[in-house]
Order: sequence, then structure tokens, then C-alpha cells
Amino acid sequence: MQRRAFLLTVSAAAFSGSLWQEAAMAAVGASPYGPLGPADANGVALPSGFTSRIVARSGRPVGGLLWHPAPDGGACFPDGAGWIYVSNSEIPLAGGASAIRFAADGSITRAYRILSGTNLNCAGGATPWGTWLSCEEIFRGKVYESDPYGARPAQPRNAMGRFKHEAAACDPDHRVVYLTEDEQDGCFYRFRPTTWGELSSGRLEVLCEGPVWREVPDPTPGVLQRQTRHQVSQALHFDGGEGCHYAGGVCYFTAKGDRKVWAYDANAGTLGSIYDGGGTLDGVDNITGTRAGDLYVAEDGGNMEINIITPDGVVAPVIRLDGQSRSEITGPAFSPDGSRLYFSSQRGTSGETAGTGGITYEVTGPFRR
Repeated sequence: MQRRAFLLTVSAAAFSGSLWQEAAMAAVGASPYGPLGPADANGVALPSGFTSRIVARSGRPVGGLLWHPAPDGGACFPDGAGWIYVSNSEIPLAGGASAIRFAADGSITRAYRILSGTNLNCAGGATPWGTWLSCEEIFRGKVYESDPYGARPAQPRNAMGRFKHEAAACDPDHRVVYLTEDEQDGCFYRFRPTTWGELSSGRLEVLCEGPVWREVPDPTPGVLQRQTRHQVSQALHFDGGEGCHYAGGVCYFTAKGDRKVWAYDANAGTLGSIYDGGGTLDGVDNITGTRAGDLYVAEDGGNMEINIITPDGVVAPVIRLDGQSRSEITGPAFSPDGSRLYFSSQRGTSGETAGTGGITYEVTGPFRR
């Protein structure tokens, strides 16, 4: 995508989130896990002490379900002694999301659909009350709140806005949900629900110059009406909003078109970028983090890596997929105990645009927790 100038540029030093208070702009450095070794039998290059396995392939059975094409955003949820990994399907009309249930020993016990009949479900985010927000990356797309445990039907959350949704990140400290928009002039939003834990009503706001938040006058515009990103003239615009992750008072989000990892400090009300595209991380996309304060950013294209960004500002690859340059890495999410990282290659080795070659992986190892 064509690069665009931002209306606001703030150095990382201006920003006072607890994880990054003393950090300089992130730069290339030595990974805390050491260098990547040669690719294993699954085509995954890992540091010493880490192992990979393939848990699902698009169109093939897993846990009694044919795994969906084009696996995208994902998250893990506790399930007794085990856990559940949820994954979106970024295909037209039959998108939705599926879940894989794991026993305590990591074996797969069951897989099932949790959302069906939706359109290009890209990323999303987990809620503190144990649901999955699945986002449609289409014109006037919706956010659907779905149940990872498969007990309740998914519900559209129209009050969260009708636009080209990408990711969502819940901020329980300030009781808002942050939302990214995958447009070349996309915006960064927050949704303030009327009641925390209930997303059927609330106020949609957009980040503006200052930075300050202003209400979006019409969160659900019609096809011929002014879209949300154009309704507030002071709104800041980001080139290709992608992943979104909240931790320690800071919401981190990526903009693929400008290769930036942004950070909005919700306590101080400041905006800065912690990575400006000058290192090993290219095609910044989905993002997640750990309790240790490390961020993990997946690449869309590039050399198909997941890079770590540490609180002291080191950027380094921790996972690489070989022979998959026509794909993208999606859905990184840690198991509840932090020992396993799940993610997908959306199009796998085939590079098929329909995502029929999608592969979902698990990496186990001594992750910093």
C-alpha cells in the first residue's frame, strides 16, 4: 500500500505506559531466545529448545470438523484443565469462526463452529468475560460476539460501528474496547459500552488530533451515507490498521501500510510509535503479548516471521515459516499458561487466494512468561 503522512508524530519517549516507560524506539537486537535454527520437518525455523506441530489444515478433519479455509485472527480461552483455540475464517459469505478444544496434555478432543454465515472474518479480540469478538473486514462490516465454548449463539454488535473492521482489544481498566480499521485512511476507534460486559449499546468514538476522542455521529451509516472514518474532520488516519493488543495501560496497534507499531497510552492520553519499520519486522499485522511484557508481531508476507518486541526495545525474529512467501501469518495467541503459541499460515505453501491451503500451528517452548 502507498505510504501516507500521519497527522501526529510523537516519539516513544513521550509515552509513559508501564511496559515501555524507559524504552527507546524498538530496534534490531539479539533475541532473548537466541538465533533461529534450520527449519524443522514442518517448515518452521525456531530457536533452540522450541518445537512445532501442525494442529489443523484447511479442508481436512480435526476433532470431528473440517477445518475452515483462510484461518485468520485467533485467541485462547481456559477450559478446565485444558484450553480452547478460536480462529476466524477470512473468506467471503461463509467466513465465521471455529474452535479447537485441547485437553490438559495438549491432545485435541473436539472442534466445532462458533460463528457461521458471516463475511471475511479477519481479526478480532477476546473479552475479559470469555467471549470472542469476530470482525468482518468488509465495507460496513460488523463485529460479532461469539461463544468459544459453543453454548450460546453469536450476536452482532452493531453499536460497535459498521466499517471495515480488523481487530479489537478490550481495556478493562478504562472499560472500553479499541478497534482498528483496515483502510488506507482508516481510523482508530474506541467503544464505550453503556454497561461494561454488555456490548449491545454504547458510544463509538474516534481518535483525533490532540490526541483526543470525539464521538462518531452515526456509527451505522447506510451504503450511500458518509462512512465512519470521514464523519469527524479532526480524526487521525492510519494506513491499513491491523492487529490490536491492550496491556498495562497501553493499547498497541499496527498499521501495515506504514510498517508501524503504534501505542496509545490510555492513562496519559498520548500516542507514540514503538517501531517505525526499520528492522527485521516487515508487513506488521496481528499482534499479541505476554504477562512478561513482550509483544509478538506477525508478518503479512515479508519473510514470514513472528518477531518479538521486548520492553527494553529489542526487535528480533522468534519464528519463521520457510517456503510460504505468498501467505501471511495470522492469529498468534498463547495458551493460558503461556507455554504454547498458536498461529496460522493463511494460505500455506500453496499460496491459494481462497485459503484452501491454510495451516494452523502450535509452538511449544520456554517462552518468557
